[in-house]
Amino acid sequence: MNTTALIDRQIATAFTPLPDEDQLTRWVGLVLDTVGIEDERELTLRFVDDDEMRDLNATYRGKDKSTNVLSFPFEAPAGIELPLLGDLVLSPHVIDREAREQGKTLQDHFTHMVIHGTLHLLGYDHIEDAEAEEMEAMERRLLSELGIRDPYLPSKEDERPPE
Repeated sequence: MNTTALIDRQIATAFTPLPDEDQLTRWVGLVLDTVGIEDERELTLRFVDDDEMRDLNATYRGKDKSTNVLSFPFEAPAGIELPLLGDLVLSPHVIDREAREQGKTLQDHFTHMVIHGTLHLLGYDHIEDAEAEEMEAMERRLLSELGIRDPYLPSKEDERPPE
């Protein structure tokens, strides 16, 4: 990995375990390397409880429920260049619940959500089908490099025949 990701890791939850700074730096750095960013970038990753996540999701997306990750890209004033990517806010409670429901490890799902959120900070989106395909392909590739199975495949439980 060539790109340096400077991580401001903020913890506003009692949930454990959370990814450490080295893990976060590795995951974000992999994304930056893959998309061709060669210089140092900074971002904040904030781990929050459901109440804070629900408030943020309601305020910024009009959805009165908690979610797994929210991305807030940094927008520099015209003519000013700063190495800031923005902020990722993650709800470990939602990520944990989703991991259990989807038959994934908590670590793998944290990795996916950090990669997913970082791609959003870089302008990737999944609103339109073509954009979703591009973003999901990138996520699959990055996760595969880390030895993590395709998060969009059905879980082992989904593959069982009905009784």
